Order: sequence, then structure tokens, then C-alpha cells
Amino acid sequence: MTDSDVIALAERVRDGELRRYELEDHADPDTAAAARRHLLAEETGADLSAVGDYTFDAADAESNIENMVGAAQVPMGVVGPLPVDGGAASGDHHLPLATSEGALLASVNRGVSTIRNAGGATARVLKSGMTRAPVFRVEDVAEAGEVSAWVREHVDTLAEAAEETTSHGELQDVTPYVVGDSVFLRFSYDTKDAMGMNMATIATEAACDVVESETPADLVALSGNLCSDKKPAAINAVEGRGRTVAADVLIPHEQVEDRLDTTSDAIVEANTRKNLVGSAKAGALGFNAHAANVVAAAFLALGQDIAQVVEGSNAITTVDAREDGLYASVTIASLEVGTVGGGTGLPTQSEALDVLGYSGGGDPAGSNADALAEVIAAGALAGELSLLAALSSRHLSSAHADLGR
Repeated sequence: MTDSDVIALAERVRDGELRRYELEDHADPDTAAAARRHLLAEETGADLSAVGDYTFDAADAESNIENMVGAAQVPMGVVGPLPVDGGAASGDHHLPLATSEGALLASVNRGVSTIRNAGGATARVLKSGMTRAPVFRVEDVAEAGEVSAWVREHVDTLAEAAEETTSHGELQDVTPYVVGDSVFLRFSYDTKDAMGMNMATIATEAACDVVESETPADLVALSGNLCSDKKPAAINAVEGRGRTVAADVLIPHEQVEDRLDTTSDAIVEANTRKNLVGSAKAGALGFNAHAANVVAAAFLALGQDIAQVVEGSNAITTVDAREDGLYASVTIASLEVGTVGGGTGLPTQSEALDVLGYSGGGDPAGSNADALAEVIAAGALAGELSLLAALSSRHLSSAHADLGR
């Protein structure tokens, strides 16, 4: 790529010969991105030298972005080692986190240290299923009942059609929901190590063709918002979406005082009044302190779909002062993660998954994504413990001040 190549390509856009999204058809991806930067800098006066200073080949990102101009670089750190005894995860883990929020990793790492000195966290994936819920039009509620009954009796038929579209996904269930003359069918799939949203969408479209051919229902939209993707939704909190995962730890009372500078009773009260009562008063779906902080930072670092932090923040934190120590848990109802596909193949995200030890497909299939979910849940637990401790000891603002944030 030369400067003259970039300028010549940009001039073809300026002259109306090409549109910006067509540049990859006439040049390699890096030259196309440079031409767009050239045009954008001319039009806005912005200096895009940092945006254009990325290390991977633009071709590596073609499946992840359109109209590429460069890369957004977010600082990445690591917390750990974090011991996790999971159904899939095992041993010590270094969890990469990417964020622009100062003090976050210091806080999470304090929680990690506390968990490690207590013997580690236990974590389990409790349920797994990626959902897609199309909406159909029917004549009336009698017809809605007829369609719902047919679907319940023919899940195997729908599974056969859906699974013809994928070599990995398996249809687990289809649940009908009726609202007047609308019928919603919530399909749930085992998508193995993929997050699986595209897989579920393509498979569901094939199943919808069968529903339309065998019943009076007419498809209105392949997604009827009962899935529910990238939106706060009670159905995800109750039924789950992606992985439903929980992590817990029991910390001796003296370690709470030594490492968190507070008491078990103080943390319990802070959790009850803040996370439970305060969240209920606010009408929140997530009853936690800041689980989204760890979920978002992990998603950025590890190539997950960042918009699905909406569902990933659907978490409940519980704390109990027991005779032998402080019991704390985090249960995330709808954590949508994968170790193959999507952004996991981008170079820096792939390296971060290698650090964690769960890159690519697992053996058995699905085990790597399960392990990733368990480690993220344990990381969220560490973040909850540290923030609750800071609040109960009134150290939150001073911690930010000391770290210059």
C-alpha cells in the first residue's frame, strides 16, 4: 500500500465513481481502510493517526466490521490468579479485562486475592440455551391455541428442519406464548462453544417455514423480542439465555477483616440495603453492585458481543454471614458467551482467550464456553465483594482519589 494508492482510491469515492462500502472490491482491506481514513480526515479535520495504527491485518476483521477505518484500542489488564473449581473450568486463571474505567481492575483484583486466600471460588453452568423467538399472526385466540398445540406436539419435526442448517446446534425446546392474535415461539438451542445467535437465527428460520406450511400461522418477524436479545427482559432473568451460571465462595470472618477492611455483618447489610432493597425500589432486573463492569471488560477483551452486556448484567448477588465465614454468591441468568466465532477470532481477542486457556472448540463440545462463563462469573463475584467492602467501609471515594481517577 502506498500513499498514492490511498489517494487515488479516495478520489474515486470523491468523484462519485465508488461508494465507501465498495472499496474492498477494488483494493485490499488495509488500503480500503486507509482511503476511508483519508476521506474522513479531510471532511472532519480529525487526526486519525492513532485510529490507523493497528497491528492486525484488516482482512482478519472483514467478518466483524463494515466501512472499516481502523481500530479502537482499549487498555487491557489482567486479574488473577483466580482459582475456580467449576464444572468445566479448573485451576488458576488469569482473566483479561479491557476497560477505560480506572480503579476497576485494582478493585476486582482485591476481590480475586480474597477469593484465592479463601481457597478459591466454586462455579457451575446451571443451564445453557441460546434462544430466538419469532412472532406469528393468527386469526384469533382459537387459532392461536391450535398453533400452540401443534408446535408442542411436533418439536421433533421442527428440530429436524432446524438442525439441517447447522452441523453443531441442537434444538432443545420450543415454548409457545400467546397474546391475542399473536403467537410467539421461543426456540432454545444448544450451540456448543459458539455464542450461537446467528446459528439460532438461521435454524429458526427453517423451522418457521415448517410452522407456516403446517399451521394457519403467518410469520411476521423472525425475532419477536421474546428472545430477548440485547434488551433488559424479565424472561431472560427467569428462563435464562445463553449460559445461566453461578459462582460462590466462603471467606473466613478474619480474612474479611484483614483483606477487605470491613466486617462480614457490614457487607451483609450493604448487600441487603443496596443490592436487594435498593434494586427492588428501582425496579431493576439485576440485583447486584456492578456485575456489568466485569462482564463488559471481559467481553471487550475476549471477543464477545459487547451489546449482550445488557443480558449479562442480569445478576443477583447474595451474601450471608454464617458461623464459619462470609458466604457470597453471584448468579448470572443470561451470560451469552462463546469461544469460537464472532470476535473470538480477532488477533488480540484470540490471544486473550489463550491467556485464559479456553480458545477454540472444547472437548467435549461446549466445555470451553462453559468454562469461560464460569470464570467470568467468578470474576464478577470478586468485583462484587470488593465494591461491597469499599461501600461498607466507606472507602469507595478515597480509593478512586488515591488512584487518581
